[in-house]
Amino acid sequence: MKKDKRILGKLLMALAILFFYLPILFMIVFSFNSSKSLTTFSGFSLEWYQKMFANRDMMSSLYTTITIAVIATFVSTVIGTISAIGLSKSKKIVRKVVLQLNDFPIMNPEIVTAIGLMLLFITFKVERGYLTMLLAHIAFCIPYVILSVMPKIRSLDPNLADAAMDLGATPWQALTKVLVPQIMPGIVSGALIAFTMSFDDFIISYFVTGGGVKNLSIMVYTMSKRVNPSINAISTLVVVMITLVLIVMNIAPIVKEKKAKVGKQLSPKVFLITGLVAVLTIGLMSFAMNHVSSGTRLFEGQTLHVYNWGEYTGENLIANFEEETGCKVVMDFFDSNEQMYIKVANGESYDVLVPSDYMIERLIQEDLLLPLDDTQLTCMNDLYDGVLGMPYDPNNTYSIPYFWGSVGIVYDKTKVAEKDLQEEGYNIFLNQKYKGDIYLYDSERDSFMMALKALGYSMNTSDEKELQAAYEWLVACVQTMEPEIVTDEIIDNMAQSRKALGLIYSGDAAYVMSENENMGFYMPLSGTNIWSDAMVIPKNAKNPELAHAFINYVSSYEGAMDNSSFVGYTSPNLVVMEELGGIGGDYEGINAYMPSTDNPNDEVFKYDEATRKLISQLFSKVKIAASNS
Repeated sequence: MKKDKRILGKLLMALAILFFYLPILFMIVFSFNSSKSLTTFSGFSLEWYQKMFANRDMMSSLYTTITIAVIATFVSTVIGTISAIGLSKSKKIVRKVVLQLNDFPIMNPEIVTAIGLMLLFITFKVERGYLTMLLAHIAFCIPYVILSVMPKIRSLDPNLADAAMDLGATPWQALTKVLVPQIMPGIVSGALIAFTMSFDDFIISYFVTGGGVKNLSIMVYTMSKRVNPSINAISTLVVVMITLVLIVMNIAPIVKEKKAKVGKQLSPKVFLITGLVAVLTIGLMSFAMNHVSSGTRLFEGQTLHVYNWGEYTGENLIANFEEETGCKVVMDFFDSNEQMYIKVANGESYDVLVPSDYMIERLIQEDLLLPLDDTQLTCMNDLYDGVLGMPYDPNNTYSIPYFWGSVGIVYDKTKVAEKDLQEEGYNIFLNQKYKGDIYLYDSERDSFMMALKALGYSMNTSDEKELQAAYEWLVACVQTMEPEIVTDEIIDNMAQSRKALGLIYSGDAAYVMSENENMGFYMPLSGTNIWSDAMVIPKNAKNPELAHAFINYVSSYEGAMDNSSFVGYTSPNLVVMEELGGIGGDYEGINAYMPSTDNPNDEVFKYDEATRKLISQLFSKVKIAASNS
């Protein structure tokens, strides 16, 4: 019986280890993948490590993460330990009240703490950046240190310090030579928790930072358009660093014990110097990447603040622009138009934004954008006429296109005939032949666009009966077709032919088709969404002249080619679009790269707040119906 229990225990332990560590092993293996695929290993390569070290934002985020975690851990450990010792000598009622207050931030939802700290910094007009993130991390780490140290203090004889001083020790000696060594396990435990909490934090960091300062969590979260495989490389690097720290921490007591036996002491300076060298090395790398200068150029020493989608710029676009102009580009990332709007509406200053069509319309309506200066724009003649004069900005008074495309159906040619697509359009998502073999995109706008177009309605309708009909169409789809509702996972999954068909953005479809020749892209005749992300300058921009220079460069042949060839979305630069989509181009024969624009049923999204809220409510019900099916 006991033997059976031991076997069962070992099996459960093995399964637990497998559950926790297999994803990490998977990540490490794919950090050496020769292709962009996140699911299929194509061969060994160090490409993503090379790109990781060449990526200034990534290395800067790593540096910020480590330095803030180390400093916050040190400061919070010192303050938390001193506070815990002080509380042990306080009156019982005071100690009880303070400890209850200490527990409150631990139990409080992080989002509430984050908003509170953000409002605090805004109220006192503290510019958000590295310092505010550091202060926030120290603040939320201190309670964990106190919580870890207090039990150790309670276990001590309350007269221990007094006894030491009676024997001739000074108060400082009693603290450092008597009390601290006795509670050291609690201090170390608190420090480890503080370091982990700081290193891993996203929510609080996201709300209290600014000025382009971001840690790894923020950087990964904002990779909304494309997941860069270099993230596997930097994650592997972090795992290796943490593993080395844990090894040192576990070996140090053993070495110390052996040294003590032979009358030698292991100096803590060794560990301190090792840690400082690691931090300084990363710091010097970050400094070198951010402070390279070469002569006097037009915008030498100036800073441009850009707010863009994550993984939405070419590999060399920012570096080349900085080299050409002499400026420094600080780029923050958002993962939704609404997220961007909140920051802009609350007065956060950027020089260039890259919102989508309907959001640009909203920003114009609310008078938050600066009209572009035609005398400073040199790019207009380079742009494709089909993406100029969009309904949200008919005269391009406020915006210049950044990327454009459509929404359509990506399909496996070996499973789906184009004839079926032509006959059924979006209604193919109700065809029982493909039950359990479809993807729906987790986007309320695009899902309702599909349903409305399938029913023959305008995607910009505000008619509640038509919206209700679209809702019922979507409910029927999720209840009878067993679709998988995904976001960017559709890109890699369709490239691997995981499903027969799915709703997808044209730029993503272009990548899928370039990876798998069996995949096709179809835009139903009932119409679709012709979307555009465009560059605009907010009214509170601090450097509009440099912003115009950036818009010109991004729209130029050099900038547009770098952008489009790397990201895969359609360039508004006519020459670049034709080269990449034409003979010999990266996307030759791939119709998703150059989607048609001559269908009279195609539309551009218009901003309507009341309709948006209704669609959001209905789509939530659709997802509930999907989860209950």
